[in-house]
Amino acid sequence: MLMVLRGPRTGAASSLFVLSALLAGACAQAGTSSSQPQTGSGGRAAVTQGGSQSAGSQNVSTSGGRLGAGGQITSAAGGVTPIAGSGSGGAAGGASGAGASSGGASGANTAGGTTTEMDNCAPAPVGAITFSVPSGTFQGALSVELSTSAAGAEIRYTTDHTPPTPSSTLYSGPIALSATTELMAQAFAQGVALGQPEVAIYVSRAFDQMHDLPVIVLDSYGTALPNPTTTGGGPGGAVTPTTNAYVNAALLSFEPIAGMTSLSAAPKVATPAGFHIRGQSSASYDKKPYRVELHKVDGSDRNCPMLGMPRESDWVLHSPFPDKALIRNAFVYSLGRAIGMPAPRGAFAEVYVNTAGRPLASSDYMGVYLLVETIKNQKDRLNLQQLQPTDTALPALSGGYIFKFEWQVMDIEQKLTCPSGTQNCWNWLELDDPKPWVQAQQDYLSQYLASFVTALHSASPSDPSTGYPAFMDTTSFANQVIIHELTRNLDAYSRSQYFYKDRDAKMFAGPLWDYDLIAGVGSAQTYANLSQSGWQYESNASRLMVTADWFPRLLADPAFKAALVARWKALRQGELSDAQVTLRITTLTTGLANGAQRNFQKWNNLTTERIGFFTTPTAATWDGQVAAMHDWLIGRMAWLDSQWQ
Repeated sequence: MLMVLRGPRTGAASSLFVLSALLAGACAQAGTSSSQPQTGSGGRAAVTQGGSQSAGSQNVSTSGGRLGAGGQITSAAGGVTPIAGSGSGGAAGGASGAGASSGGASGANTAGGTTTEMDNCAPAPVGAITFSVPSGTFQGALSVELSTSAAGAEIRYTTDHTPPTPSSTLYSGPIALSATTELMAQAFAQGVALGQPEVAIYVSRAFDQMHDLPVIVLDSYGTALPNPTTTGGGPGGAVTPTTNAYVNAALLSFEPIAGMTSLSAAPKVATPAGFHIRGQSSASYDKKPYRVELHKVDGSDRNCPMLGMPRESDWVLHSPFPDKALIRNAFVYSLGRAIGMPAPRGAFAEVYVNTAGRPLASSDYMGVYLLVETIKNQKDRLNLQQLQPTDTALPALSGGYIFKFEWQVMDIEQKLTCPSGTQNCWNWLELDDPKPWVQAQQDYLSQYLASFVTALHSASPSDPSTGYPAFMDTTSFANQVIIHELTRNLDAYSRSQYFYKDRDAKMFAGPLWDYDLIAGVGSAQTYANLSQSGWQYESNASRLMVTADWFPRLLADPAFKAALVARWKALRQGELSDAQVTLRITTLTTGLANGAQRNFQKWNNLTTERIGFFTTPTAATWDGQVAAMHDWLIGRMAWLDSQWQ
């Protein structure tokens, strides 16, 4: 089942939300944009699709349901079809081909923002290395031969995650492998490199396993991940998140063939990568969440399509743990897209993580995860104008910016402070993009927000010319309030509360991020969010006193309240009707039952009420957990109907 939700255009931004329960194929088609794509933070990256097939592999064909632009569900069979009217990054074409070989050069940005991918998802360039065995898994021992079409060339190779040089090991015959290996090779003639260095990923495994979801394997070559170091982390505590040091890893991504995924099949993606434990309180869970970067052979970012989503290097593996329905984040992201809020694409997958320096074992199974895009100013994500360090004057100075409230998160890198003398000042506000900023950009955004706050506290706050409507998009803020209050997000308004401002545009609320502590999961006391009645902005009042009073002030304004109520009533006739909420949950859970069973065989916590810092439902089955989430939301909407009249 493939679900695609068409998001709104906000300025130059346009994107799709893709969720998969039984997903195979569907590469994103390269598009153009008026802004230049932003490169990632560095690291390494690779991956390919297509390439050579290993013995026994076969082409892939998919079928499934699709959630379209208006949220209606239609069916598609015999492949993933193009989406009419989609913007850049829309899914295109059917999926075929299995097997991966990785390496090659990543594309260059051209004037006007067009990205040309030169990754060897296509045939390898002249002078490239040919591996006798394509990337994938193996059992026991493996012999790999290397060759090159370059006349008179010699091949040098490495297995230590460094690109080959003229002094690296000279290839002279088959290479015997018995452990997980990143094999890099480069052709040289008289000491001069020919073509691009190539890499193949070979993961040693001790078992085979069939799945009916996509599978992602991360193998760290025996390097343990640093233990997370957090201070506090509960509903009322300050948080110092886990270390951000990336550990080298082999990443393989497998997709279903004829409805089933096997670790012995050819991977769809095989690449060097780096990963680390991420999150705040979630970093303390036994089922860890991870931040993942895909890498080229030289350690830089590599943009690759993952599970039907557009090419990128930066990803998050979200680990539903207190969320025992497994779909809370997926539900909010898909709903947000349907009602006009930007939100990440995501795809369900089952994950194995091996840090033990031995063949991959069944005990490395970590359960059902949601692979999601990071929030990033990129053409296929939040597509804003790119601010360069030289953009220090209007109009370029006016955007784009991405910023967020992160209450009591101690590692804020670019803290946005109020201009001197500002009344009703904010705190814990982090600028996420541009990074790094320059002083003129910091000053501009700080002054813009100070003017917004002044307008919000003025005698006529809703005046179209002088009040908050002159600075913010009212509909996006109303949508944000509805999402927070519908779900009673424990961190509502104060953590992972994103905003963005494009060039010559107002401030918008969003994108949506981090909605696992919702709909009956959270706290009955501090920042209470478990009851179907009550307001989350009131539960979180003490947080908002030290972050910002933006949302409480808006909710106290009659004009904003009227717009909010009107928006709520309209949504109750569409995406937030009881029937549509039920349908969305049914669609998200279709195809997840077997994965959920395996997940809870690994993590036997269905009837455990206290998970980490949080209270959770105790239904004894996954179906019961899904029903508890559904019933909570239906009851919550009934209460909101009684209030928003």
